[in-house]
Amino acid sequence: MTPAHPADGWRGMTMSHQLARHARTAPDAVALRFEGTGLTYAELDERVTRLAHVLAGRGVGVGVRVAVLAMNGPEVWETYLAGVRLGAIVVPVNFRLVADEVAYVLDDSGAVALVVDATTAEVAATARAQAPGVQSVLQIGPEYEAALAAAPTDPLDVAVDESAAAFVMYTSGTTGRPKGAVLSHHNLLMHAFSQTVTNGVDPSVERVSAPGTPMFHIAGLAGGLPPLLLGGTHVVLRSGGFDPVATLDLIERERVNNIFLVPAMWAAVVAVPGIAERDLSCLRRVSWGAAPASTTLLRTLIDTFPQAEVMTAFGQTECSPVTTLLRGEDSLRKIGSVGTPMLNVEVRVVDEQMQDVPRGQVGEIVYRSPMVMTGYWGKPEATAEAFAGGWFHSGDLVREDEDGYYYVVDRKKDMIITGGENVYCAEVEDVLAAHPKVAEVALIGVADSRYGEAPLAVVAPRDPADPPTPAELADWCRERLARYKNPRDYSIGGPLPRNPSGKVLKTRLRTEHSAGSLVAEPAV
Repeated sequence: MTPAHPADGWRGMTMSHQLARHARTAPDAVALRFEGTGLTYAELDERVTRLAHVLAGRGVGVGVRVAVLAMNGPEVWETYLAGVRLGAIVVPVNFRLVADEVAYVLDDSGAVALVVDATTAEVAATARAQAPGVQSVLQIGPEYEAALAAAPTDPLDVAVDESAAAFVMYTSGTTGRPKGAVLSHHNLLMHAFSQTVTNGVDPSVERVSAPGTPMFHIAGLAGGLPPLLLGGTHVVLRSGGFDPVATLDLIERERVNNIFLVPAMWAAVVAVPGIAERDLSCLRRVSWGAAPASTTLLRTLIDTFPQAEVMTAFGQTECSPVTTLLRGEDSLRKIGSVGTPMLNVEVRVVDEQMQDVPRGQVGEIVYRSPMVMTGYWGKPEATAEAFAGGWFHSGDLVREDEDGYYYVVDRKKDMIITGGENVYCAEVEDVLAAHPKVAEVALIGVADSRYGEAPLAVVAPRDPADPPTPAELADWCRERLARYKNPRDYSIGGPLPRNPSGKVLKTRLRTEHSAGSLVAEPAV
């Protein structure tokens, strides 16, 4: 089979068109793999058509929202593609949410139909009582398969505008209720095209990709698009608890070429005993994103996978999601950087007045790109604020070096101001993460009668039986940081709370501190 060129027929099309094209030109090529079984492009295309007919019979059509609340599996990808084929708007829902949170997403999005599985059916039923707009629920399993078997395979003649909404992706909600980022068909395919070209993907040898995040996450969605664009194989990883040994087994068994995991997953993978004896020669690209990674972890990845290109992918849901990439030799030469802008991404670093800051100084990174969302679902004021001045405001504070590489300093909302000095959490966290007794760390700002705000470090020890003391950590920081950056207090305990994207929930830590449930000791 002749590999598809990245630019072949993508413009003006949707994910559904790409599927149909490969089903026609390479029907026997493997499109999906899950737990040892596969679907060819022809088989996947037929199942998607059948499912589209099923959903259409339940009121799903152009502009109608269909929500998906299920663990990773081929059926989730089929539902995404069927929704796109109908011109509907797909709403992936985090399967870790409780019923009230699910109900909020269903109600806020105005979902009419909901696809669930056996693990989420109970939560969905409770949530549905609070979201009366949901008129139909389809459960993956026997009901789903019976519905597909009874559905026709006639092609659907639905005109879909590439600029129309395709997905509403609810953001992580680390600071409050999540907002729905509206991504168009053009946003998503342009992202897949731009990432493929920027990475220099060779479709003749990079055929098998495994996005290692839940499919409700933007990385799980976007990670499945380059294989779809190129006619490659998308390996779906089981969700509901990450298993690093099973992940290594899967890489060996499926001969995975490209894999994306969040830093916490990579830390577990590289710690697996005997990893050096495994045949991981198939890997050509290992990447991470969605949360910060320590320089220690990045060096370990480079040492563990010498034959693969180690990549840092940086961005956010609203940008489909990747905006900058750090690749290859730059991973060592520019360690700690998130790289340079991807193709079709325009970047500025600005101050509060939207004036460009000089290189080397800290400012907010803002974007213009055909991959940036069209807005927040049903929130015109939040949309206007996000696009103030004609650029999308990321909320990330960065600095640009003399070579045009960007370094994330902090989230704008997480920056600590102590005694008039700015303390960037990422800098302090990176120093503490390098301590041999520290597994992970988060820095938060807490009230201080003298300085207004002071840094507090929440630390998870590498060995709970031998945790670091506040005195040890204070000495470590004094040698490496200016005095005003040193944490005033330390809370040393269990693992940090994270959302399903792997991001530390600093809001929860601040709330626990205010409530007195987060025990902290002063630095000595």
